[in-house]
Amino acid sequence: MDTHSTTPPALDLAPTARRIRALLGPVKDGQLDGPTPCPDYAVRELIAHLVGLATAFRDAGRKDLGPTTDTSPGAALPVLGPDWREALPAVLDELVAAWRSPAALEGMTRAGGVDLPAEVAGHVALNELVIHGWDLARSTGQEFGADEADLRSSEAMLTPAEGEAGGSDIFGPPVPVPADAPLLDRVIGLSGRRPDWRPGD
Repeated sequence: MDTHSTTPPALDLAPTARRIRALLGPVKDGQLDGPTPCPDYAVRELIAHLVGLATAFRDAGRKDLGPTTDTSPGAALPVLGPDWREALPAVLDELVAAWRSPAALEGMTRAGGVDLPAEVAGHVALNELVIHGWDLARSTGQEFGADEADLRSSEAMLTPAEGEAGGSDIFGPPVPVPADAPLLDRVIGLSGRRPDWRPGD
């Protein structure tokens, strides 16, 4: 009897989570106070935010609603724990596992204190990983790639509906990017960031 399932995961966050894990090793302690494309965050707060959002969306996927899913991400500046090099990879693994379950996409859940369809929450989680993974890479002088399918998901989520000015409570107004720019640059522009941002800008 074949015990290996060929059914694809409900939502595969593994590729982007894996890329974020790979970014952590080269981060030097001296870079933690450096700037990021997120105006309110230094690198340390950005990594702490990644820990927090991975925890919140892990619990949203599990429908384990409580303090982690009820707290708005803007409620307080995130604080980086001393064990972040171990903590972030561990919670990313748990996040990926949670959203591999078909049940994760069923019904309603909560994230950031907002009730929303679970399927939408899963794609919000993916978008957060893509955008903040790029933030971390750019802030620490590393390259960041993303699968086209993940970028298309982010593009669909971030593109303003016809007649809307764009922007959101999470990300700023879109930054104009040439239509023939790489898809990653277009997605980053939609998130309110300059694709050519570098530390010191």
